[in-house]
Order: sequence, then C-alpha cells, then structure tokens
Amino acid sequence: MRAFNAELSKLFSLPGIWLAFLIGAFAPAVIAALDSIAEKGEIIAGVSTRLSEVGYIGLGLGVQGVIILGVLAVSSEYLTESSESGGGQQITTSLTVVPSRLHFLLAKAGAVTVISILLCIVAMMTTVSATHLILGEYAPAFEWSRLIGAVCYWTFTAILAFGITVLTKNGIIPLAVLMINSSVVSFSIPLSRVTKLAFYLPDMAGIEMFMTPFTGEFHTPFTGGLVMFAWVVVLFIVAAIVFHRRDIAS
Repeated sequence: MRAFNAELSKLFSLPGIWLAFLIGAFAPAVIAALDSIAEKGEIIAGVSTRLSEVGYIGLGLGVQGVIILGVLAVSSEYLTESSESGGGQQITTSLTVVPSRLHFLLAKAGAVTVISILLCIVAMMTTVSATHLILGEYAPAFEWSRLIGAVCYWTFTAILAFGITVLTKNGIIPLAVLMINSSVVSFSIPLSRVTKLAFYLPDMAGIEMFMTPFTGEFHTPFTGGLVMFAWVVVLFIVAAIVFHRRDIAS
C-alpha cells in the first residue's frame, strides 16, 4: 500500500498529468457534442439511424487522456534529472525504495488503473451532460452496462499504454502510435478488410464492450472485453519479464 500511495503521489506531481486530466475529462464531451449536433439535424430530417451510439462515440474516441496517463507513468521514470539532482534517473531511486521490480510495476499499474477509472467517470458525466444539453428529449438513455464497458475500455487502454512504454522505455513511440490509432484512424479497420483476425486486436474487440464499431458487430460485449483483457494480461506479463531482466543502467 505504501508503494501504491507513493506512485499516486508521483503521478500527481507530474506537470503533464494535468494535460491528461484535461483531455480525458473534456475531449469525450466535445466529440459527443459535435456528434450530437450532427445527429440532431438527422433527427429533424427524419433520417437518423445511429441515435443509440451518440455520446458513446465520444467515450470511444476520447481515450487520449488515459493513454497519456499510462505513458507518463512509465516514461517519467526514465527522464534524466538535472545536474543539481545528480543527473540520474527516477527509476534508480524508485527501485532503491521498492527493490521488488514486480511489486514496483504492480503498484504503478494500480495507480494508473485507479486514476483511469476516476477519469472515465468524470468523462461520462461531462459527456452525458453535453449530449442531453444538445439533444434534449431526443437524447438516448445511457445504459449502465455500456457505461461499465466504457470504464473497462479506458482502463485496459491505459494499461496497454503502460505496458508498451515499459517495453520501449520511451514515451514518444507508444504515445504517437496509440494517439493516432485511437483518434485519427485505427490501423485495425483497414486490416479487418483483409483478415477477420483484426477483430481480435485489442482496440477492435474492446470498443464492442459499449458500442458497435463502424465495421459492424463481431463480438458480444462480454467476449470483446475478454479479448481485450487477455491482451492486457499477456502484455503486462511480457513487460514484467523484460523489466525484471533489464539492466536499468542501460
């Protein structure tokens, strides 16, 4: 518990964490608001076909906040400190205080998980509010089962970002790839045109926990959650093994 509290404290001390909170809390609401405006026009015109997905698309595309969170939690450990502080890295100090590398990773992943859940809850509140403000009586009913699926999707995405950053020891690559994949274009979508195996990639499977992707439904929400959870577990195990064997000084 002491290591977990220390990791929470370290996360809240990072300047970049506030950007993650800002994006995570309000980006989904902005996306949902824009989508609601477009959907309201279709409702008035009598051609609406996707009202049930309005709002959820904001939660699907607005996970950048937790991606930043997961990446920062690890990449901050490898930043070189100032010469006044000795010019070392935070990871050296962290492993001096918590010698068990597995304990260290679990504590850090636990902190990322808790913050991701809380951030997603805030995002859901802002998203639901924005949707109801614009659509009024036309706003869809938000189902608890789908909202829980969104929380799982955000949390799993954060841990995937966390695990990839452990493997790369650098935040630039996972941040760029995951941000582009979750907001601009998902690499899984064109791949799904080639092979059905693409539907078992974490982003494609995970999104089905709370909404129907543009490619159509392939998994049930429960199955999609299991697939994404399996990716999280496997990646975390690989990251833990690599981290355990790695010479930190290198």
